Amino acid sequence: MMFMGSIVNGLTIIGGGLLGLILHSISDHAKDTVTKSLGLGTFALGIQMALQTKSFIVMVISLCLGGLIGEWLHIEDGMNHLGLMLEQRFARGNQHFAEGFVTATLIAVIGAMGILGAIQAGVSGDNTTLYTKSVMDGFMAIMLTASLGIGVIFSALPVIIYQGTITLFASFLVQFVPEALMTNALREIGAVGGLMILGIGLNLMGITKIRISNLLPGLLVLVAILTGQYFL
Repeated sequence: MMFMGSIVNGLTIIGGGLLGLILHSISDHAKDTVTKSLGLGTFALGIQMALQTKSFIVMVISLCLGGLIGEWLHIEDGMNHLGLMLEQRFARGNQHFAEGFVTATLIAVIGAMGILGAIQAGVSGDNTTLYTKSVMDGFMAIMLTASLGIGVIFSALPVIIYQGTITLFASFLVQFVPEALMTNALREIGAVGGLMILGIGLNLMGITKIRISNLLPGLLVLVAILTGQYFL
């Protein structure tokens, strides 16, 4: 079943989040240490992914243009609003609900592993990459829920929808995309996603407050640039 990887990914986030709730009563100092530890790991992962790029100029241009589009569309505000709506419905009084929802969603959806795994599932039905990502996201959910609360669990839904949609489109469109273009695009998407993940790591450590959600259109800008370069 080509959607099994996405479903398992969502379930591991829920399972990890439930385990994280058990640890939610740990001290504030312990929560701060856990959150910053996750931030350090996320930061390191972002650097590793970003260094894959073959064109830093294209990567920077994609991020800058994507950021302008994201600010115009108010993506970050929209995600925070959704998180606050869920907070009012399911977790009144939890001031970290929206932060947990948005942070967990971004960590889980940004990056080449989710995109590549979803494409593999759509093209060949191979969910191995998504299963590996599921294990990573499960541990991420445990740590984030312990520090930010139940909002993390609700990130499972956008993760399933996001990866499932990519899988569905990949099953139809991959036959029309040249192999060289797809290989190049996946590498550069991973690099741009790596910079975004690096920013998430900085936010988790409390060093910055980058509006990462507003950078997401940069992935579409990147694909448009790479497509233009390939055919021109």
